[in-house]
Amino acid sequence: MKLLLTSSGMSNGSIARALSELARRPLSELSIIHIPTAANSWGDDKGWVIDNLVDLQKQIFKAIDIVDVSAVPAEVWKPRFMAADVISVGGGEEQYLAKVFREAGMKEFLLSVPDTKVYMGTSAGSMVAGQFLPYGVLKIIYPEEDFGDLLESPMGFYDFLFIPHLNSKWFTHVTEENLENLKDKFEHSAYATDDETAIKIDGAKFEIVGGGAHWEYRKP
Repeated sequence: MKLLLTSSGMSNGSIARALSELARRPLSELSIIHIPTAANSWGDDKGWVIDNLVDLQKQIFKAIDIVDVSAVPAEVWKPRFMAADVISVGGGEEQYLAKVFREAGMKEFLLSVPDTKVYMGTSAGSMVAGQFLPYGVLKIIYPEEDFGDLLESPMGFYDFLFIPHLNSKWFTHVTEENLENLKDKFEHSAYATDDETAIKIDGAKFEIVGGGAHWEYRKP
């Protein structure tokens, strides 16, 4: 599966072009399905969810579907996933999302879809597709979240850590200084991106896209 890992979705034209390149078609010819499930467990203001959806709408896709996989049975969401060209998984709480995906058999299902489809993650939606930071590090970098007592397992479609919201005013501990101080605790290589930057993965091809900042660590 082709992957586009973002912190904040379709935040600029470079990221939109990267999605079109992965799909090998103009966005106007693509149908996209958006999964807002990760936001379910947060009870705060959801203006950012609306902002992410507006950014999708601005790209003028052929069609935009929305389905919460925790709210409907698999026989409802599976055919809608199969009908879409792009599977967009939104932000929120990555541990809750990983739990829902595990219970739904999402990893196994996504491994069965045609490799022409693109998985586009936003924040938690990007994190759950790869590897998770160790529990103690997550608590330091994202103290705004409640991780409970045990980490869920991510889907492992890529073998590094994706750390969203670098230098964000909303996640003030995601800084290059903090990441440099914590990197020896990482179990995998890592990439952190700000809200204007994304990672494009097409088979063995890997590319940083967007006009913002990123930080990376290659584990020895």
